[in-house]
Amino acid sequence: MKRREFIAGTAALLVSVGPLPAQAAPRRIGLLGGFPNVQILKVWHEGLRDHGWIEGKNLIVDYRFFENHSESAPVLAAELVVLKPDLLFASNPKAAVALKSVTTEIPIVFAAVADPVGLDLVQSLSHPGGNITGFTELVPGDWIAKRVEVLRELVPSASRIALLINPGDPLHKLRLTDEVPRAARSLGVTLLTVEATTAEELDTAFASAAAEHADAIVILGDPLTVQHAARIIALAAKHHLPASYLFRQFANGGLIIYGPDLADLFRRAGGYIDKILKGVKPGDLPVEQPTKFELVINMKTAKALGLTVPPSLLARADEVIE
Repeated sequence: MKRREFIAGTAALLVSVGPLPAQAAPRRIGLLGGFPNVQILKVWHEGLRDHGWIEGKNLIVDYRFFENHSESAPVLAAELVVLKPDLLFASNPKAAVALKSVTTEIPIVFAAVADPVGLDLVQSLSHPGGNITGFTELVPGDWIAKRVEVLRELVPSASRIALLINPGDPLHKLRLTDEVPRAARSLGVTLLTVEATTAEELDTAFASAAAEHADAIVILGDPLTVQHAARIIALAAKHHLPASYLFRQFANGGLIIYGPDLADLFRRAGGYIDKILKGVKPGDLPVEQPTKFELVINMKTAKALGLTVPPSLLARADEVIE
């Protein structure tokens, strides 16, 4: 075919089929968190990808992390709102509270928030209402009491147990006024509280627990403790304190982990984000609870502490680290 005929034929073809449809503009998400946890972010992206959302292709994600400066969370939340995202995602309670405080219009999805009703994020788990919904990391009930019970199976003689809390965490404040006293009464133990809001204060908190003759310690769990997991494990070993942790990040050296499968929650969040980006209202999506819990026991750490793990506890463990 001659060049002139080819050009004419191509032009005619383009006219006949009409203009090509414009590619849909990518959607935008603003993510607010404590610090960039690579493992959790990877799982979160996998959850989005399961529903066809790929960053850099049809999705833009703006990240903000307040790290050890939780007082900056509202400022960072406001920065994200200015970017006009289609949806906001909170990866912890502090982030969820901050995002809710700066917008009543933009949909918000949260993950790993233990008591969204107590934090006044939602009206109820079944009917959240408003512009926010997500995934709670705990089932309703006396979770601290359950963790203490499991720890005492491993350390039956423990009668004075320290609780490591972050006074800057609104959820920890709620538990101190209600759940902690109730757990102490029901189990007949003394529950001491030691506090840390910075990495440096962790050393002081463990020293205080030892000085108050604590027999063991329960790490309530928050962005600070997750970020400094290795430091906390080392401090527990230094003070010879059997410790119970909430998340799998502590399995490398931590004595016992009893808590929700955090990765599963962040992966499931992709489904809610997909629904909302396609038009579903957040208030119509019930807050979902964890469906997977993990009990992990580190036998090497137990041996170092001179503890014998009872067969009944081993039988229930999801993983035993030798």
